[in-house]
Amino acid sequence: MSHSRPLIDTAGRRARLGRRQLLAPAYRAARTEEVAEAVVGLHASDPATVHLAACARLADPDPADVERALYDEGSLVRLLCMRRTLFAVGAALAPVVTSSTAQAIAAKERAGLVKWLTDGAPGWDERRLAEVETRTLAALSAHGEATAAELAAEVPDLRDTIVVSPGKPYQATVAVSSRILRTLAAEGRIRRGRPRGGWTSSSFRWTPGTAFAELPAPPAPEARAALARRWLASYGPATVEDLKWWTGWTLTATRQALAATGAVEVDLDGGTPGVALPGDLEPVAAPGPWAALLPGLDPTAMGWKARDWYLDPDHVPQLFDRTGNIGPTVWWHGRIIGGWAQRANGEIVWRLLTDDGGSEAAAAVTDEAARLAAWVGDVRVTPRFRTPLERELSA
Repeated sequence: MSHSRPLIDTAGRRARLGRRQLLAPAYRAARTEEVAEAVVGLHASDPATVHLAACARLADPDPADVERALYDEGSLVRLLCMRRTLFAVGAALAPVVTSSTAQAIAAKERAGLVKWLTDGAPGWDERRLAEVETRTLAALSAHGEATAAELAAEVPDLRDTIVVSPGKPYQATVAVSSRILRTLAAEGRIRRGRPRGGWTSSSFRWTPGTAFAELPAPPAPEARAALARRWLASYGPATVEDLKWWTGWTLTATRQALAATGAVEVDLDGGTPGVALPGDLEPVAAPGPWAALLPGLDPTAMGWKARDWYLDPDHVPQLFDRTGNIGPTVWWHGRIIGGWAQRANGEIVWRLLTDDGGSEAAAAVTDEAARLAAWVGDVRVTPRFRTPLERELSA
């Protein structure tokens, strides 16, 4: 371990996590926008995660406040961005995220769409694709909002199909509309509107958006530095590899972004080299014992690549699915100690995988489960990515 670098130990990292990610009760937020700001972005691949993650950090949890931000005021924007994952980010941060990550991902989506269509769908080329997209955008503009099926009724080309993975056990026939609309959304030209059902619904209407090319955004290197600074303020200190993984950037781009922030080298526990913002080297007081029930794909649980400082590696098989998605987790004072689920009758059930915290932790988790059940009410939540412990508990 270097004696010239400041040491920020695991206790210090957990203290920061509880305060800055608004998980300790004294630090909970009044509005959803404050939550998105604190965690940089809310995972949005599973519609329920946005609401569960936000409400876990709201002093007065209410899904209507999340819907206000997403649909009524547009102060939260969904973007396909870091790690090619859907996030809901604050409108003020959206240009930074667009320039730093989303534009490059949209370009890959566009190239993939063109190859997919020209290789697999007879009669499709870039010219026809552009013409179909123009008609699709015109139809959406005329209606103000529409489902994929309603758009396909007006633009019949969207009903064309392609056989995916022919001859394989998982062969499927897919309408071209799904990939075309996804690419238009990745480019910002259309966006997801209000779901057709409740806040857990994956069925939604599309609304017109604004193409990235028409939006003011900082140059990519400047945007990457700004995003790295925001991430370090919420998730630091951390390793260079953590930021590289979280963003999906190359190692060179990650290092350049960190250099532009003035990040300082530090030692983490075990002599692991890390980085922190220059003003974040002093000890941070722990916020006092706290418990939290966080949803699958919560931004805190998925905030770092190296997780041993808050997650026992022995618990990974029970809490993650086979592709690396984390399920619902129970936290105690900055560490994952178990998992939770909702049963068909609405009951919130949980299991601790360690006795750390003893009766104090168990009592706090019981209170958090009651708090969650109170605002979820009659809604039933099944995570999109199911894990062994969640399946077992919910059965």
